[in-house]
Amino acid sequence: MKSTLLGCLASFFLLGVPAGHAAPIDRHALVTRHNVELRQFDASNPLSVGNGEFAFTVDATGLQTFPEAFEKTTPLGTLADWGWHTFPNPNGWDVDKFEFKKFPDLNGRQVPYCDVPENKRTPEINWLRANPHRLHLGQIGFVLRHADGTLAKTNDLTDIVQRLDLWNGEIRSHFIFDGEPVDVATVCDPKLDAIAVRVVSPLVQQKRLAIQIRFPYGTGDTTTADWSKPAAHETVFEQGIVTSRFIRKLDNDSYGVQARWTGTATKKETARHNFLITPLGDEKMLDLICAFSPQPSKSELPVFDDVLAATQKSWNKFWQAGGAIDLSGSKDPRWFELERRTVLSQYLTAIQDAGNNPPQETGLTYNTWEGKFHLEMHWWHEAHFALWNRLPLLEKSLGYYQKILPRAEATAKKQGYAGARWPKMTSPSGAESPSPVGPFLVWQQPHPIFYAELCWREHQDEATLKKYRDVVFATADFMASYATWDTNTSRYVLGPVLQCAQEIFPKDKTFNPTFELTYWRWALETAQQWRERMKLPREKKWDDVLSGLAKPPVVEGKYAFAESTPDCYTNPKWNADHPSVTGALGILPGPQIDMATMQHTFDWIMTNWNWPDTWGWDYPMLAMTAARLGEPERAVDALLLDTPKNHYALNGHVYQRPGLTIYLPANGGLLYAVALMAAGWDGAPKHHAPGFPANGQWNVRWDNLRTAP
Repeated sequence: MKSTLLGCLASFFLLGVPAGHAAPIDRHALVTRHNVELRQFDASNPLSVGNGEFAFTVDATGLQTFPEAFEKTTPLGTLADWGWHTFPNPNGWDVDKFEFKKFPDLNGRQVPYCDVPENKRTPEINWLRANPHRLHLGQIGFVLRHADGTLAKTNDLTDIVQRLDLWNGEIRSHFIFDGEPVDVATVCDPKLDAIAVRVVSPLVQQKRLAIQIRFPYGTGDTTTADWSKPAAHETVFEQGIVTSRFIRKLDNDSYGVQARWTGTATKKETARHNFLITPLGDEKMLDLICAFSPQPSKSELPVFDDVLAATQKSWNKFWQAGGAIDLSGSKDPRWFELERRTVLSQYLTAIQDAGNNPPQETGLTYNTWEGKFHLEMHWWHEAHFALWNRLPLLEKSLGYYQKILPRAEATAKKQGYAGARWPKMTSPSGAESPSPVGPFLVWQQPHPIFYAELCWREHQDEATLKKYRDVVFATADFMASYATWDTNTSRYVLGPVLQCAQEIFPKDKTFNPTFELTYWRWALETAQQWRERMKLPREKKWDDVLSGLAKPPVVEGKYAFAESTPDCYTNPKWNADHPSVTGALGILPGPQIDMATMQHTFDWIMTNWNWPDTWGWDYPMLAMTAARLGEPERAVDALLLDTPKNHYALNGHVYQRPGLTIYLPANGGLLYAVALMAAGWDGAPKHHAPGFPANGQWNVRWDNLRTAP
């Protein structure tokens, strides 16, 4: 986020976006009525501060004092967009040298894929999947001691009151320990990857409260930290009177850390990579600033008051600009919960999902899928920024596609295709990860065209066309090349081999999934529009595929999930995972989608789907489909469907399963859906908030949103 968080505010003043309400929204009231407040030690609801490229997650003390209590829920991490680690590689393993398995396409052509046979995870495969991985940069917590010198436990804290002040981006924590109050303020600098903390307590004066900084080794596991290998990494430090500088070395990776404190204190190394800052004076207050950077830095750190002021200014402007949706005048009792989810999701995606790389599903909190990110999920994390008039937060990560374009082109060439084939589970390098699923997935391929079109819809200038043309055209070239001409049916088809968004279908038999066919059609036509905007002729190959592409398959008056599964409505094993067939008229505007057929499809899914087997972004997708079908009541119902995968915790995160206790694609998807429902979409009915019910139960006021494609 950093300076871009401020830069995206300019659109609020420069663009004449029509308001969706008559009276101004009291944005301060809208945001602050959803401040998070905890009154007990809650290992299921840790709170975080961040700036989009760096995040710091805390327990009830306002620091990471009791991390062991969170190891089986949501691990407390200190993660940065730039913070990656790679294990030693004495065998020289490289995905470009990995033995690809060949699969026949529809016409028998052998296509190599980075496949992993089930239950055959070799050391080489494990290394390629786990490297690089995001790194826990450092654990910062209090050391609290009883009068007899023993360490505090979680149950020793009483009278806990912890509040996340969303408007100011600040966590205020209060608790009692041994009869003494402890008050802590925690913020993240909007420009530096740094946290600032101020603690006020008699325990500081009594020398029973200190701050510990610990550094771990790297791992792709959920904790992002391995504390069992102190000899495998190095911490070199330089100590000043009120500062310390650390150089961290982990194998071939390194980064810098600076710490600055106020008052008289000592810092000593209590164990390898463990450092304790202990107050010595008579003050009851202790400030600490701790900054992390890809390279060691000797720049002077700011003081706490300066960080606090900068943080408040940045977040105030964030909330005052961009989009806003106020539901407070509604009679439907569900308004508060929907508004709460919307406000908290804006905060969470702003602190976790606004870096230069696409985010992983758990953002900058802890690792999932060996610390990699998934490009098909990039849409769900960040597309909403465009609709909420915060496009620069999306554009930051779009440079990633330009950076990895040569590698994506090499992948396509290796498989005998034109253009660029984008990876699925990957890292800053753009390298594919071996998998029985990921390398075969295709619905991330059109995404860059969608992002570029969102940018065009706002900027509509030649600079935007030039900036993204190579990515748009290379993407379209691959998509047209990937479609295979079926001589038996005289049409272009998708697959096999293909893994569709509803991942339960066998990749070697699946062809013509409805959602992917529709996305192919939309993206190729949009790419042609880009050529026309640039005064270039339409690309013949793209038009050939567009005119000859298979139609979305229909079974018994409903869209088949894929043409290869005509029994999808009679065989109960198929009504699970993502109901992605609805995305053809939900995520997308539905080219060649028949409204009545999709209505029958949607009705069946809402009645028959296996909801415990879904994912958090499925509900926004269903809501967008309902809205476009002209069923706003069911759109709201879908957003608030009471299922295990659609529960938003007190901190705004969405639980999916053990090990995946937060899931930011759900938050981002919710934001895209509610913006679409409020501000509308291309071709939406010409009335206020077309995706919300006009039944007198909903009073929707919105401001500074953009319509969806």
